[in-house]
Amino acid sequence: MKPLVLVSLLILSLHCLPALAQEQQVVVPYTLADRDRAILTEAKISALEVKMDVKFESVNARIDYLFWLQGVILALILFILGYTIWDRRTALQPALDKSTEAEVKSSNLIRVLREYSKKHADLAEILRTHGIL
Repeated sequence: MKPLVLVSLLILSLHCLPALAQEQQVVVPYTLADRDRAILTEAKISALEVKMDVKFESVNARIDYLFWLQGVILALILFILGYTIWDRRTALQPALDKSTEAEVKSSNLIRVLREYSKKHADLAEILRTHGIL
């Protein structure tokens, strides 16, 4: 009899298990329409990601173009600066040559006047008053 009671209790307990499992089930508050909307939202987000990637690629291409443009402008500025320095040195060279020639002639003239003033006292006096002798 004891085994019969145990078996019957076991059968009753197994019969109650599905009821307990149903009580533990969580009711999902979503409908099929909500699921469809979620799928559509995911599709729209994917399409938006693709559009944004294309937009970013175009922006990157523009930025690359701007970097090239800045490099070209900087190279032109450096070229103009170098050309200006070279041209200034080239343009100043004749003036420097004339200046050196004038200094040589001036020193020769002073030397000749000093030699000539040794024989003429009045010229020596004039050169002393001007600080040449």
